[in-house]
Amino acid sequence: MTTEVLLLGMLLLLLLNTPIALAIGVSSVAAIVFQGDFSLMMVVQRLFGGADSFHLMAVPLFMFAGVIMAAGGVSQRLIDFANALVGWLPGGMAAVTIVSAMFFAGISGSAAADTAAVGAILIPAMKKSGYRSDFAAAVQASGGSIGVIIPPSIPMIIFGFLTGASIGRLFAAGILPGLLIGLSLILVSTIIAKRNGYGMHTVFSWSEVWRTFTAGWLALGAPIIILGGILSGVFTATESAGIAVVYGLVVGVCVYREVKIKDLGKLFTEGAVYASIVMFIITTASIFGWIAAIEEIPARLAGNLLSITENTTLLLLLINLVLLVAGTFIETTAALILLVPMITAMLPSLGIDIIQLGVIVVTNLAIGMLTPPMGICLIVSASLSGDRMTAISRAILPFLAILLVDLLLITFYSPLTMFLANLLR
Repeated sequence: MTTEVLLLGMLLLLLLNTPIALAIGVSSVAAIVFQGDFSLMMVVQRLFGGADSFHLMAVPLFMFAGVIMAAGGVSQRLIDFANALVGWLPGGMAAVTIVSAMFFAGISGSAAADTAAVGAILIPAMKKSGYRSDFAAAVQASGGSIGVIIPPSIPMIIFGFLTGASIGRLFAAGILPGLLIGLSLILVSTIIAKRNGYGMHTVFSWSEVWRTFTAGWLALGAPIIILGGILSGVFTATESAGIAVVYGLVVGVCVYREVKIKDLGKLFTEGAVYASIVMFIITTASIFGWIAAIEEIPARLAGNLLSITENTTLLLLLINLVLLVAGTFIETTAALILLVPMITAMLPSLGIDIIQLGVIVVTNLAIGMLTPPMGICLIVSASLSGDRMTAISRAILPFLAILLVDLLLITFYSPLTMFLANLLR
């Protein structure tokens, strides 16, 4: 009966539009009270225990790095370089949006931060250039979702924390899928742009590529330092997050001088607010996960799925379906903590490496960021463009279609994820 109180309580609160962290936390406390075997002091202990991890320190640090670099002029320089590279394509500004999001993904680790930092500049620019507003928002939302696939990735850090998987190998495994997704989104945006008569934004010039590269090489240096340090083993993901913050401060304050000392308080507050939302979900979800483990919910759910079929291909398709549905209705961090224990319980039957499983999980949840009602990238893009969610949801359908094709490739073609990850063994 404790299981029913836990799951039905959370579902009821979600249906009442309760914030996800409160829905998880309140239903968990109700389950503890109903069971009666544990003191409510366990709630306090689990709240602190859920955040007490060296790996999780990377979450607020990467979020603040994204905030400081966006304010410090990094976003604009990345966009200028992306424009020189792909602005000559049909509907070039759409391609620029996606490439810029890929660059910024190598800094922030957050899809919401990626969407906001790039979209604040490029959505108005696309609208001014004659692009349909809902298309501009859809392009930005789909590009922003790459922020959790190309490393560093906050969801991958959380997956590694939950499973013990190497975060460095998870980051390496996300590189090729991130590039595949970026290129496929550019392909779709170019086809749609040609069909709607959106012209090229600029003419390709090697001199312009070199000029924007030299002007923005410090901005491009951030992802190189972050990923290079992690993949070479010089520092951990958490240490790289701290280095990213320091790098962003030095570049923004001392080099580009677009961040003033008086602005730091506001930026620290902004970063703390973003980080506190994610950490609050993580801590309340840790209570949920603890009760679920006691009640053996993950193992029972895994057993139910395995009772349907033992065919590896069908199991992977079922897991993808569960994750896609969950990503539509549950915030990414909560979905990871609630579902990963169940999925990893089936790992021996799936016939894949836990690193590949991590990329599959994160890719599914990234797609969930593009679907209402919990699609954070969709919400951010709508707020920047001023469009209704329904309009953007229609415009994003072609991008969702190609993302599902990419997901199948990531799921069933293991070299796409494991080639670079295996180099770190």
